[in-house]
Amino acid sequence: MNKSHISALLAKHHDLESRIEAESHRPNPDSRMIANLKKRKLRLKDELALA
Repeated sequence: MNKSHISALLAKHHDLESRIEAESHRPNPDSRMIANLKKRKLRLKDELALA
């Protein structure tokens, strides 16, 4: 995998972390949205581990 692809994956991973954090701190967090974001984050993490 090239560096630009890894950088893009890291940026997406960071974005998902930020979105999870923001949603978690809302007065009424959407648990389904958080679960979906966490699943997407784990898939990115797995892809990064293979890089």
